[in-house]
Amino acid sequence: MGRALWRTLIAALYLFLLAPIIVVLIVSFDTSPYLVFPPTGFSFGSYRQVFSNEGFLNGFRVSLVVGAVVAVLATAIGTMASLALVRGRFRGRGAMNAVFLSPLLVPHVVLALSLLLLFSPLALTDTYLGLTLSHLGIAIPYTIRTVSASLATADTGCEEAARVLGAGPFTTFRRVTLPLIRPGLVAGLVTSFLISFDEAVISLFVAGNRVSPLPVQVLQYVQYRTDPQVAALSVYLILLSVLVVIVVERSLGLRRTLR
Repeated sequence: MGRALWRTLIAALYLFLLAPIIVVLIVSFDTSPYLVFPPTGFSFGSYRQVFSNEGFLNGFRVSLVVGAVVAVLATAIGTMASLALVRGRFRGRGAMNAVFLSPLLVPHVVLALSLLLLFSPLALTDTYLGLTLSHLGIAIPYTIRTVSASLATADTGCEEAARVLGAGPFTTFRRVTLPLIRPGLVAGLVTSFLISFDEAVISLFVAGNRVSPLPVQVLQYVQYRTDPQVAALSVYLILLSVLVVIVVERSLGLRRTLR
């Protein structure tokens, strides 16, 4: 009896967590010109309309390019910073760590307004460079945390053995350290991309008409229209997230990467 009750509670919890996704999935097939639940019809028209919506397509391209650049740069910078913070022994290391992680403590609205005031005189608003720099600031702390966790648990004996056998610092880092911290690197890379791809608050302040990522395009779309096309786009993005999880699981193992 106790085991059955426990399984029922777990199933109810999963159902509660998945309920919003289930509702979005059902609504995405509706034929109504506005969002309604339960749906009044069934059609794949909204899924086809997503690919003919220039705003969504342009926003997806912008988010994809910016997210990829941010992921690579944040992982590279975060890895170097993590090496200094975990392996380095110097004065001011705590202050340096606090500076790198400080964006996690500041509300995104405050960061967005500060970036707008900083970028406007430099003509960096409504540009790929400005959008990349703004997303980079909030992505680096997450990369530092994931890579630092991998460095803290990595076996330094392999690195010491490589140095004893004549390998230089760069060779040791490339051939020994990087493979040891690969799960943290992948986790930081994926996390940085998803953070950049999903960021809406900062993008609203920094983006414009020419360079507008997908979250901004969706917010602008729902200001005037609320049809199943938005739900269909959400389903596509959910499938993209599931694909990323599957790739990480098949390549490294999801639990190992998150750990």
